[in-house]
Amino acid sequence: MRQIDSEQLHERIRTENPWWAGKSIRDELDSLTPRAYFDLLFPLITELSVRRAIVLMGPRRVGKTVLIHHAIRALLDQGVPSRQIAYISVDHPLYNGLGLEVLIDLYRKAADADLGQTAYVFFDEVQYLKEWEVHLKALVDREPSLKLIVSGSAAAALSLKSQESGAGRFTDFLLPPLTFYEYLELLGERGLLRETEVAGRPLFQAEDLPRLNDRFLHYLNYGGYPEVVFSEAIQANPSRFIKGDIIVKVLLRDLPSLYGISDVQELNKLFTTLAFNTAGELSLQDLSTSSGVAKNTIKRYIEYLGAAFLIKVVHRIDESARRFRRARQFKVYLTNPSMRAALFAPVKPDAPELGPLAETAVFSQYFHDEDAQLFYGRWKKGEVDMVRLNAAQVPVWAVEVKWSDRYPSRLEELGSLIAFCRANGLTQAWVTSRTIRSTVTEGGVSLNFIPMSELCFMVSHNIIHGKRVAGGELL
Repeated sequence: MRQIDSEQLHERIRTENPWWAGKSIRDELDSLTPRAYFDLLFPLITELSVRRAIVLMGPRRVGKTVLIHHAIRALLDQGVPSRQIAYISVDHPLYNGLGLEVLIDLYRKAADADLGQTAYVFFDEVQYLKEWEVHLKALVDREPSLKLIVSGSAAAALSLKSQESGAGRFTDFLLPPLTFYEYLELLGERGLLRETEVAGRPLFQAEDLPRLNDRFLHYLNYGGYPEVVFSEAIQANPSRFIKGDIIVKVLLRDLPSLYGISDVQELNKLFTTLAFNTAGELSLQDLSTSSGVAKNTIKRYIEYLGAAFLIKVVHRIDESARRFRRARQFKVYLTNPSMRAALFAPVKPDAPELGPLAETAVFSQYFHDEDAQLFYGRWKKGEVDMVRLNAAQVPVWAVEVKWSDRYPSRLEELGSLIAFCRANGLTQAWVTSRTIRSTVTEGGVSLNFIPMSELCFMVSHNIIHGKRVAGGELL
């Protein structure tokens, strides 16, 4: 039986690193526009004063590998010697069974790297390596000249959450699906909005709101993944790409292999139910009754799906912004609204499903912001769609998410929002609309109406750029 020899491994690594031979990164990656998150990740890569590895996490097909290669290009542009930069895709069959330490040795020999200089080593798809956290921590402790960056999708994140190996050694960086701001940037349509100021508050307003809303609807159906945005062929059959290449691989491969799930159809059915009911209130009891699956099993599955970046659970508070000790009800949101279109069908402008999907889009702009403690309010006589609490568990702002222009003339239908604000000392709140911008005071509370598409852009832009609306009441 033939064995893989060292030269084959060296040749494979050289193939993955064409810059060692004076070339650039691959043309198909070089030509792509960097995501806005590149500007947040790259300073972490070049920070050498702190010995930490970077763990780049995110769902499948959101552009982690592309982001890595854009970082490599930037390092080369800054004058880092080409042989001090290595990219290794851990999932290649030739590397099967090889630990990170062995791969480092192979890189150094294949590149004839200078051991006395800092080397930037990128390990892609690290979830395929057993106990990668342990190996990575050992390298951080033992190799001060290495700046290590690893990437992984669902299984990597799950494994990371279940281990404490990286405490003080790893810096986590989450790359989410495309935000609405990034979506417009990639399409070259950032100019649809201009930055302005209303009542001393910095906001973004559309130059052409009908066009912006058209782009927003397209984003809901197709905008979560960079490849889908630019491919009419994929948009014609999103199920094949998103469901087949992203969702199914997580449900049928990543999660079962990590947690030993035997009934993958049970897991798949639950996810389909959650996706169909995105933005809806659910309970473990209702899910158990409808599926015939035990509540504890459903609870575990929901945790797995959340750690795999497919869903986000949002918990309930009461009129006084207090959490319930026994949280029977909760809401589940897809982390990316376009997953629903792939599973079922694209949503048309006036379809009843558009409301929950648009609400999902608003929430999804926040899900990658670790500081955002988002809840929904519901009590005996009312409810509020979205509430943010600060570290002291005090409400900072409240939002009613509507895809409708009817509410400025029907303020009585916003009574629950007004009551919540008055009960918690909030002097203003936000209400999304289709096209209306206005501020109306009712019951001592200023209600700021803003088109939903503008709000989604503002939130995602400001989170990425670290900006806040005046007073910090809304990102």
